[in-house]
Amino acid sequence: MKVGTDGVLLGAWAGVRPSDRRMLDIGTGTGLIALMLAQRAPKASVIGVDIDDVVQARENADASPWGDRVAFERCAVQEFSTPELFDLIVSNPPFFVDSLTCPDEGRTAARHAVHLPFDELRDAVLRLLAPAGRFAVILPTSEAARFLTVCAGRLALTRRTDVRTTLRHPAKRALMEFSRADAAATAPEISELVVGTGEHECYTPEYRTLTRDFYLKF
Repeated sequence: MKVGTDGVLLGAWAGVRPSDRRMLDIGTGTGLIALMLAQRAPKASVIGVDIDDVVQARENADASPWGDRVAFERCAVQEFSTPELFDLIVSNPPFFVDSLTCPDEGRTAARHAVHLPFDELRDAVLRLLAPAGRFAVILPTSEAARFLTVCAGRLALTRRTDVRTTLRHPAKRALMEFSRADAAATAPEISELVVGTGEHECYTPEYRTLTRDFYLKF
């Protein structure tokens, strides 16, 4: 399974409550985040949806201890329907809105908001999220500002963590958690996380604490 830092960050950071029973991973890819959620929430069922093939995700789940609680569906989330709403929805979505696309269609789909524009992601979350549910997403900081604008009045920011690769670099990613706008009651929690110390493969104590359950070497 290919493991990316963005996915690990989101899977470890997303708020999981003991009462959560249904979770959705939009754009599941290899199923990494869906499996992390299943690991963190022993009583929850998790569904991963993706516009691309989910065979690898299913294989990864079957090779894990949590495969019986994780299901995958090849489907655009705009077309995905379910009789029960979700307590937690997460997404590591395509994110470059205005940058030029490249000739490789697979790479373009993975990194450009071609198949899942931000307004359609917002609408899918609103349609599928339980009244007291939360939605967690990771985006580049520049695209985070766009997404906040798209969500204004519909989804309210409840928590945000800006992520730096090292202390010497500005934040490159934003982890954001939302609730329905009519359910938001307090000002959002704002924090920062530094991943590395600047030395090769050396991580900060904060990053290790957040992700240690998912790295054998930690």
